[in-house]
Amino acid sequence: MGPSQGSTLTPTTSATAAAADVDIRLLDVLPVYVKELIAGGAAGAFSKTAVAPLERIKILLQTRTEEFKSLGILRSMKKLKQHEGVFGFYKGNGASVLRIVPYAALHFMTYEQYRCLILNNFSSLGTGPFIDLLAGSAAGGTAVLCTYPLDLTRTKLAYQVANNGQFGHGLRRLPPLPYYTGIKDVFWSVYKEGGLRSLYRGVGPTLTGILPYAGLKFYIYEELKSRVPEDYKNSVALRLCCGALAGLFGQTLTYPLDVVRRQMQVQSQQQLNQISAPRITSTMQGISTIIHEQGWRQLFAGLSINYLKVIPSVAIGFTAYDMMKSILGVPPRENTGGASTSASSA
Repeated sequence: MGPSQGSTLTPTTSATAAAADVDIRLLDVLPVYVKELIAGGAAGAFSKTAVAPLERIKILLQTRTEEFKSLGILRSMKKLKQHEGVFGFYKGNGASVLRIVPYAALHFMTYEQYRCLILNNFSSLGTGPFIDLLAGSAAGGTAVLCTYPLDLTRTKLAYQVANNGQFGHGLRRLPPLPYYTGIKDVFWSVYKEGGLRSLYRGVGPTLTGILPYAGLKFYIYEELKSRVPEDYKNSVALRLCCGALAGLFGQTLTYPLDVVRRQMQVQSQQQLNQISAPRITSTMQGISTIIHEQGWRQLFAGLSINYLKVIPSVAIGFTAYDMMKSILGVPPRENTGGASTSASSA
């Protein structure tokens, strides 16, 4: 009876083992940079969806949407839920995730590639966190240039508020903005307005902000991780803390540039022509215009909610990336060397 029981279990056990073996072999076949792309994309999707409601409110505050500019975070969320329901908190999140998956994938993967390139070709720079600063900045710029039109699309969708005519009673009425029905409609409408250049409106302040922000983010995260005792290196809680601090410091230093970018993205040529409003055309001119027309405090509009958003977002992003790399079998840096992998030793 014992042998017969063993024989009945053998096919199932063999099939499971075979499936596991195939999975392991498939992971082994994938190049390291592909694994890093997958890990980065998954990390971006997790982090962005987790903070989507806060991102929507932040955009409405940054762009001085008439109905929200005098409201706080809680009142803004209550007003948005009243007019658009729970799904209103996720308006534009489809475009956001569609953008963040390739953005985060490119950001993390190119960071590893640039880091390896610098270490192998500029050994005089050493191997400290300064390398993370340079690689992170270059990776941030690369990811932005490749995915910027999707960021502009997300902003325009998030900027729209349903039942717009019901708001602003007794206030000066602004000319109506274009209403977009989805991602494809935004792309086509913006492209018709000014060609490919319009799809990159606001990319100047974005690059000006992302280069130091992305660099500082990786620099601070790797520096903090290096100071964690060896026994706690795999602690998820400590990774979350390191990621949260990295996002907090990096975002504070570059936040005004994000405000300029958002206001450039939601500008409508038709509306500007009708109300003779000053057009934001560059980073420094945008900062000057906002201070003169809206007050210096507008450069930090939504900063408090951004703290609430960026801390969990960056923390979840870094932690998910590290965990996905572990699941996918990306070699740890200290165990790799040479130019043959993208995760060469520091």
